[in-house]
Amino acid sequence: MVGFPLTRLRMRRIVALVLAALCCPTLLLAQFGDLAAGPYKRLVIRGAHVIPGHGGPPAGPYDIVIEGNVITEMLPFDPVAAERRGRTERPTGDRVIDATGMFVMPGMFDLHTHIRTQPLPLEYVYLLKLAMGVTTMVPAADRGLDSALAQAELSKANRVLAPRMFPLASWGAGTRFTRLELDDPAKAKDVVAAMVARGVRVFSLDPLGWNADLVREIAKAAKANGAITSFHIPPSTNAVMNAVQAACAGVTMIEHHYGYAESALPRTVQGFGAEYTFGDEHARFRYAGRVWEETDRERLLGAVADSLVGCGVTMLPTRVVYEANRDAVRAMSLPWHEKYTHPALWKWNLPNPAYHGAYHYDWTSEDEATWTAAYRLWGDLIYAFNRKGGRIAFGTDDSYIWATPGFSTVRETQLMRETGLHALEVLKAATRTSALTLGEPKLGLVRPGHLADLLIVDGNPAANLKFLYAFGDLVRGADGTVRRTRGIIHTIKDGVVTENAKLMQRVEQLVREAKASQPMDVAREPWVVRP
Repeated sequence: MVGFPLTRLRMRRIVALVLAALCCPTLLLAQFGDLAAGPYKRLVIRGAHVIPGHGGPPAGPYDIVIEGNVITEMLPFDPVAAERRGRTERPTGDRVIDATGMFVMPGMFDLHTHIRTQPLPLEYVYLLKLAMGVTTMVPAADRGLDSALAQAELSKANRVLAPRMFPLASWGAGTRFTRLELDDPAKAKDVVAAMVARGVRVFSLDPLGWNADLVREIAKAAKANGAITSFHIPPSTNAVMNAVQAACAGVTMIEHHYGYAESALPRTVQGFGAEYTFGDEHARFRYAGRVWEETDRERLLGAVADSLVGCGVTMLPTRVVYEANRDAVRAMSLPWHEKYTHPALWKWNLPNPAYHGAYHYDWTSEDEATWTAAYRLWGDLIYAFNRKGGRIAFGTDDSYIWATPGFSTVRETQLMRETGLHALEVLKAATRTSALTLGEPKLGLVRPGHLADLLIVDGNPAANLKFLYAFGDLVRGADGTVRRTRGIIHTIKDGVVTENAKLMQRVEQLVREAKASQPMDVAREPWVVRP
């Protein structure tokens, strides 16, 4: 064979290119006006420090070569050493991004989020997610399964500027099985097969906790078909199935905070008051905080945490969507609301029993104190679970309860750090652990052969997670002046490079246009100057 010798580096590059061809055989340069472009035949990111995603510290600087949508090379580059050895050439391509002094990390995941319905524009959600680092998300099929799957395909083909999507589908969605068949554990394999054939990868088990055998059979069938199960364990069925029981039934992920405190109660049922009814959200969320006062702390952080780890479940905390419960005024007056929270989303957040998650009326300082204590113990459980070897993934459950898309992603990293996890553990949860939980091993790492879903950040997120905000954070320079960093400069999804400052300008425009007819309301009135 005539030509270059087949070195190990050349072999890795060939393999990476083959993977690119297999993953996306028709990689075409997509243009999204001034918002984004790509994938490129050859994109080079020069001089970046790299946070790999598996929990290791930053390393570098590296010159990163991306061909199509796959990382093909990572070349260590130290200018001083390069000059000494007489090799100062740098890789080049159709586009070169100078990332000197910046940090590259894998794109983040949001394994539980909501796109809501009209009149909230899909573009609004997608751009905010991308601008603050989400390159893969599991959206609930809020607009119907057909719409969700169609949007996922458009994103996969880079025909819409959006994160990768793996829609979360309710049990039986898109099938013709009867209610009795859906409730029959013996039919679980058939229902799972039918849903997978429709393109569903993530199954929601939320209303099924009344039937432990059904949950067990769905979890088994989903795993056999390469799908995963996600379980929001409602208080209405905790007497049948708590978090430990769900974990040991084979559920992939337990969402939120439900079922944990209930696993260490002195009885099988929470001490609900005589006024409690599950359909009253105000009471439901009030008692969701109170249950942490009843639990046995020692048993929760010991035997319960051990059982959760032993049964192999993944925690998906979504702490940010419940933060309003410990300080409602703070949640309603966050600095980005006026400029970036869409009026449709704001309306759904306002106290109103007609909307899900809009229960902050008669929400007292006692409720906030209860939830503050609950937050601490919940955080202690997350810390104990992680320390014992448990898997923690990443999600937000926005756009609900004053959690604005994108901003909530970064706030969730801070709230996970608050539990005691190291920042590198938080970033691992948001990247590599979530990729593996979803069954996407070629995502969540900065490494040759992996897909080019990356963030280029102005500052080290492992040192300050707030650098991931679109507006960055305040830092003091060597000359004593204070400046604001630029956040994530570029989000790269599937080799497509976004201009994040432009994304935020577009979001601001969408909000400004929608707010032209927004009336004043009881939440805004104390803080907002009338035009």
